[in-house]
Amino acid sequence: MHRQQLLKALDAYHTPFLEEQAMVERTRRFVLEHEDCFDRKLWPGHVTASAWVVNPARDRVLMLHHRKLDMWLQPGGHADGDPDVLNVVLKETSEETGLPPEHIRLVDDRIFDVDVHVVHESVHDPRHLHFDVRFLVEVDDGIPIPGNDESHEILWVPLHRVLSFNNLRSIYRLVQKTRRLRGRRSP
Repeated sequence: MHRQQLLKALDAYHTPFLEEQAMVERTRRFVLEHEDCFDRKLWPGHVTASAWVVNPARDRVLMLHHRKLDMWLQPGGHADGDPDVLNVVLKETSEETGLPPEHIRLVDDRIFDVDVHVVHESVHDPRHLHFDVRFLVEVDDGIPIPGNDESHEILWVPLHRVLSFNNLRSIYRLVQKTRRLRGRRSP
């Protein structure tokens, strides 16, 4: 079961974005080549998992201003050896938002997005890659978000303003996918 669950999910995942499809293939090769792909000590990179947290109306996204990276991001983090990326994404979402697990709903157990990005050298780590597998998560935007000490701030950001907080290509892709979801929900 170790890597097979992730490999199966990657095989089943299809995206209309060509650059993302290349990252899916790159992630799949990485997972096949590295039995310890979920270990954060593996260099040149490791698998991470993150959540694209939307409200029930799909018109707001929960973003946090990451203290260590000094940028607005979605919740997520290291697998720390856990091959169950769904478990990782739910655990990280709870930890980084401060919400109890019962307030966090996995919308779908299928992958929502895949991104491969560079994490620059720091005092603690060399330059490396994150093979980030992302899932769609829903939280009621009417409940308070306690947060934790890993973030300066956590905000519900209107979907049309997300790119003013972070304009990375992968965030653009997530916004586009969310807009498509909203379009399917409309009468």
